[in-house]
Amino acid sequence: MSERLEGDRLHRLVDLGPSLVSALDLEKLLGRLLDTAHRVTGARHAVLAVFDSDLDGLERLVTRGISADQTRAIEAVPVGGGVLGLIARGGRTLRIADVRASSPSGLPAELNSFLGVPILIRDIPCGAVYLTDKPGGEFDGGDEEWLITIAAWASIAIEHGRLFAAANSRQQALERAVRRLEATQAIAVAVGAETDLARVLELVADNGLAIVGARDVLILLRDGDDLAVAAGAGVSEAQIGARIPIAGSSSGQAMVRQEPWRVMDVGRLRISPERLGVRGAHSALIVPLVYRGRSLGVLVAFDRDQEAYTFTEQDEQVLVAFAASAATAVATAQSVQADRLRDSLEAAEAERRHWARELHDETLHALGGLKVLAATARHEVDPEQIASMLDQLVAGLESEIESVHAIVSELRPPALDDLGLRPAIESLVRRHAAQGTIEVNCQLQLPDPAEAEQRLVPELETTVYRLVQEALTNVANHAQATRLRIDVEATAAQVMVEIADDGRGFDVSAIAEGFGLTGMRERTTLAGGAIEIVSGVAGTIVHATLPARYAGPPSRPGTGPLRHV
Repeated sequence: MSERLEGDRLHRLVDLGPSLVSALDLEKLLGRLLDTAHRVTGARHAVLAVFDSDLDGLERLVTRGISADQTRAIEAVPVGGGVLGLIARGGRTLRIADVRASSPSGLPAELNSFLGVPILIRDIPCGAVYLTDKPGGEFDGGDEEWLITIAAWASIAIEHGRLFAAANSRQQALERAVRRLEATQAIAVAVGAETDLARVLELVADNGLAIVGARDVLILLRDGDDLAVAAGAGVSEAQIGARIPIAGSSSGQAMVRQEPWRVMDVGRLRISPERLGVRGAHSALIVPLVYRGRSLGVLVAFDRDQEAYTFTEQDEQVLVAFAASAATAVATAQSVQADRLRDSLEAAEAERRHWARELHDETLHALGGLKVLAATARHEVDPEQIASMLDQLVAGLESEIESVHAIVSELRPPALDDLGLRPAIESLVRRHAAQGTIEVNCQLQLPDPAEAEQRLVPELETTVYRLVQEALTNVANHAQATRLRIDVEATAAQVMVEIADDGRGFDVSAIAEGFGLTGMRERTTLAGGAIEIVSGVAGTIVHATLPARYAGPPSRPGTGPLRHV
């Protein structure tokens, strides 16, 4: 019988072996060890405790045959003062035949037999396991040896579990570090390369979300006496444009004081996040965006994760550092946006001045002369002289009509609306070629203007036409060129415009008034494209690419035959 019992115990031990190297859930593995001890010995109660690293608290407690109240009572006893602490501190097995005869360390008097074994990792206590109330008597030496083996295997499982948890924690920390590095790198790139404010704000929101693992992130920028939602990222839909007062909001106060604020309960915020489109938030981290001492706004993160929600001091430090770079990117983009607006206004004003001069210096002067001629004719009595004056008057009016027609064509060529981009550019090139000695080679691969659905959208046609028009004007007025090449090609994805001349070139970094390059850049940017201007002693090349948009789906890339003018 004894041999059969030992064989059964050995079989159970062997059966447990694979779990030690395959199971990753420590709680389940310890429960399986305790279940085996419970069944093999027949003990009425079984308890396995794992202490924390300081041996002053329970890391986990696994029980069998113990009620919920009894479990809470065990958990309430300090580790150092209970039977678990006695076993661990002593570092030896504790076997009592009859607890009722002597009740050490506060064991309940109603228990009879007791067997406790310390769990040691490299001779350092990390927990204890004990059994009580063996049916039919006390625990024997075989039970003790068997429980010592269970304790040894538990120590292996605990150490492996801790190593796995530590490795997992390090992996998560590494992944967070990588995300933070990527986020910081993205903002650093944005500072150096990205100048579109909307894109910069999108980058800041997305990377701010990743850098602290938040559920939602909002960017609120200062706008007068208010903060306005400029961008957002996360599970909620930010109410872009929603405004809150600086003076009456927690975010506004954090911005004014230029101090971050970790909010454990969003109920403490003066204004509910739901007003800004963030629903169901629990905690928040408000970080000011400060550039050279100037408060631009705030970056607000909500709910670090779905379990803890609250942000840590480390999260705050990381987001503050991130916000410093983000503020630089935002300030740079705002400055570029302001410069573009100013340049656009200046370009529009320069355009007005140009046409005012054209009308004043040419048309109005000429019309004034014709008025004088007409007044003189009224007082003339010689029929031949009157006829001569009328002939001069008609010729002058025809000339001025042609002049006004040319001005109207410059402002908005009828061919562009009526016939399409290709005929409009062809007409423009012919007019310029007829005015001088420049040899012009124009190659156009554009949609067939007869197919209305294949035409580029009107605003894109206007942009392309103006780019060519401004480049031609620059060449005629400044380049002193003998040859000019114009290439315009439309594909399904983009429109490419390139104008190259063999003129004297100019310093692109010192753009003189009248070159119109500011307007070209502004038009290209507004169309979502990019423009590059290279100039030197060999001439000037203007190269622009614009995203293609059609009135209908293009039949194929590069629709339309190649045309030479």
